[in-house]
Amino acid sequence: MGALSFQDVWVEYGDKIVLEKVSLDVPEGAFVSIIGPSGAGKSTFLRLALGQESPTRGRILLDGEPLSAEPGPDRGVVFQRYSVFPHMNALDNVLFGLDCAGSPLRGRLAGKARKEARAKAVALLERVGLGHNLKTFPAALSGGMQQRLAIAQALITRPRILLLDEPFGALDPGVRLDMHGLITELWLEHRLTILMVTHDIKEAFKLGSRVVAFDKRRHDPQAPHRYGSTAVYDFPLDEKKRRAIPPELAAMATSSAD
Repeated sequence: MGALSFQDVWVEYGDKIVLEKVSLDVPEGAFVSIIGPSGAGKSTFLRLALGQESPTRGRILLDGEPLSAEPGPDRGVVFQRYSVFPHMNALDNVLFGLDCAGSPLRGRLAGKARKEARAKAVALLERVGLGHNLKTFPAALSGGMQQRLAIAQALITRPRILLLDEPFGALDPGVRLDMHGLITELWLEHRLTILMVTHDIKEAFKLGSRVVAFDKRRHDPQAPHRYGSTAVYDFPLDEKKRRAIPPELAAMATSSAD
């Protein structure tokens, strides 16, 4: 059993089945790239790991215990569209997570605790290349810089698990390459467990230590909504395997989102 374990997980909305029979173990420190066609339930799977949704059937365990039914500080998330607060500058965006964790009633740390929190936030912003933009508001940052801010915001509470939902899809190719390098470095430095949804199959194989493909195994044209997606391929990767994309997965590459 892995640190994060999905055991015969189903997700159903009324008579529509989105995911079915998902059984997957994710060990500590893995970087799992999740691919598949549009509508294959990839983002739903990520929301399950976040605690934003609960399975209709089956269990999700973290270290052998049921995953909490709501998002917690042990899980950070970064979305494709920059999930930062537009009315806060970069430093306050990152400090917000520490304020909420350390002072849930007041929503703001004070005194020595705030000074220490500020030092942590500044250090992390410097690590992601935003050390000169502490007082800059998101609207004045480029797309790549906003995504760096979103990553810092997600990492400030030192989560064990980082969830990435098409985090680089809206970026220009050159900026995207820079972000690939940054997220790989942060994965290794912080010993994160990462689940990343992407429609870019080359990105999936480049970054992941494992690639999981979701799709429907069954299909009935008379009742297509009665069959859900599951993990149809699961490829552990080493450095050599990252360079070659299996032909059965190449057809799954698509440019549209869930």
